[in-house]
This record gives sequence, C-alpha cells and structure tokens, in this order.
Amino acid sequence: MTPPKPVQRWQADDYAVKGRFVSELARPVLDLLAPRPGERILDLGCGDGVLTQEIADARRRRAWRRFERGGVAAAAAKGLKVQKVDGHALPFEDEFDAVFTNAALHWMRRPEHVIAGVHQALRPHGRFAGEFGGHGNVAAIATAIRAVGALHGGDPDKVAPWFFPSVAEYRRLLEQGGFAVKAIILVPRPTPLDIGIRGWLETFGRSFFEQFEEPERAEVFSEVIELLSPALCDADGVWTADHIRLRFSAERAG
Repeated sequence: MTPPKPVQRWQADDYAVKGRFVSELARPVLDLLAPRPGERILDLGCGDGVLTQEIADARRRRAWRRFERGGVAAAAAKGLKVQKVDGHALPFEDEFDAVFTNAALHWMRRPEHVIAGVHQALRPHGRFAGEFGGHGNVAAIATAIRAVGALHGGDPDKVAPWFFPSVAEYRRLLEQGGFAVKAIILVPRPTPLDIGIRGWLETFGRSFFEQFEEPERAEVFSEVIELLSPALCDADGVWTADHIRLRFSAERAG
C-alpha cells in the first residue's frame, strides 16, 4: 500500500526563525557534496534557499528546484533560479552534475520514486549527496505525539508523516535505483532548541496539531510537552531534540 501523502504546510517566515538550525548544522553535508567549478547542481527540497545560496556563491553556477510554495517565494527573493515540482516526479533528464538535499527526503514517503527521479536528472557518474532523518530520528517526540493523538482520537496518518530509514534500507534503495554508494552513516545529533519544544512542534508537527480545534489543540500541545519534558528538557529548562541523521554520498552508475 502506498503510504499516505503527508500534509505539511510551510510558512517561509516561520521556518526562517524556528527552523534555522536545519541549515546551520548542514556544513558536513556541503563538504560531502564538494561542488566543483562550473557544475550544474540541483538542490532538492531547498527550504528558504540559505544553503543553495552558499553553493551558488561558492561555484557561481546552480540549478535549484523546490516543490513547496513558501520555499519558492523565499528562494526567488534571493535571486535564485527556482521551480516548483514534486520531489516524487522530477521532470529533469541528464541535466545535472550533482544533486544535493538536506532535511527534505524524510518528507517524501515514496523513496524509490525520488531516487529514480534523481538518477534520471543526473548525468552519467553524477553525484547524489545529502542528509535527512534516519532510523530513530525524533523517536521520543514521535512517541509522545502518537500517545497523545490516540487519547484524543487523532488521525494516525498525521502522527509521524516521515520516512526514517536505516542505513541498510537506504543503501539497498540506492543500489536498486542504479547508484554506487560511496558513504552512508547514521549520525546522532542531539540539537539544543533555542525555540523550545513548543516552537519545534509548531513548525515540524503542524500537520498533526492542526487537525484539532481550540481549546482541544492547546490541551494536546500541553500533554505532548508534559510527556516529553523528563526526556528532553534539562534542569536548566533547555530543550534538546533527539535528532538522528542519515548522511550519504552516492554516484550514478554509468
């Protein structure tokens, strides 16, 4: 059965404040990409364009596509070349030397379609490098949301609308999709949250909480936060998200 399509709305200004840590922690992924002079690079799932701008500034060449309206507007405002497309159905063929992606693939729950589109978009021996949520990512957060959602009769499809594969699973998908895997690891990355857990939930769990009307929504927030506090909030009131990232680099065979 095809997994239900996640329903997650993004607001560029909200993401720029509450999701800035996503791009700030991505330096190792950019190093893994290692852009070369004159290359055409596709940034798949580019958010508000901060990392894409870094790639463009470094190599002065870029091709960047995004499939979500808020991200498109923010990226276009930076003067970047943007296009709204579905990450499961990329329309490009033999156009790019590399495809880069950060913190986006876990929102695309048909990974075999994504990988096939990337393979088609790349030139022979083109590179595919990125990072996204891996097996065990935000396990505590997802468990708390699942428990509270069940108590309130929430839609289970909206509890954890993510794809968090193991190393073995994603390696297999890449190899079946025509890629030679160069590197692939899980990276535990506990992330202190300047925005607190409420800010994280409002930004990345929007699809779950919006199914409830007030005042029930406020109760759901409070119950989730209460469940998470012993595990993710320290004695000084600092919240830390239990992030685990899957980082990979692969090359299109042939």
